[in-house]
Amino acid sequence: MKYLIGLGYDCHKLVTGRKLYLGGIYIKHSKGLKGHSDADVILHSISDALLSAIGEKDIGELFPDTDKKLKNIESVKIVDKVLKLVAEKCYKIVNIDTVVICDTPKISQYKQEILNSLKKIFQTEFINIKGKSTEGIHPFKNYIQCYTVVLLERLEKNETI
Repeated sequence: MKYLIGLGYDCHKLVTGRKLYLGGIYIKHSKGLKGHSDADVILHSISDALLSAIGEKDIGELFPDTDKKLKNIESVKIVDKVLKLVAEKCYKIVNIDTVVICDTPKISQYKQEILNSLKKIFQTEFINIKGKSTEGIHPFKNYIQCYTVVLLERLEKNETI
């Protein structure tokens, strides 16, 4: 197929005693995200969207939380592996659209820094990020969620990423 679309989702609970990473950057905050890795919900959501598009297993299967070697792995290392799989299938990223849902921190103050990081990590200018609030809905108040849609295009012969 010339084009593939993938949908990704991730969610982690905010807890004390952890650093907060979003989109590959450290954000100074009183809480961080609970997880086996650094729990970067943006990078996890994008990775799962890419894997979905190419018909691969999700990051939970490729990077299981039962693997002690992966404890506290940086999510950019997960992304590196995912991007290799995308390239092996002869696809390139056309665009990435992601929505981050949380009450705190406010994404708007970090949006440009996150976008710059994502553009560098994924080697594309066509990335959009939106921050949304839960408006205090109790079940989601202490979590950060992220949804992502990606569009991939098959590489032409002799084309490289």
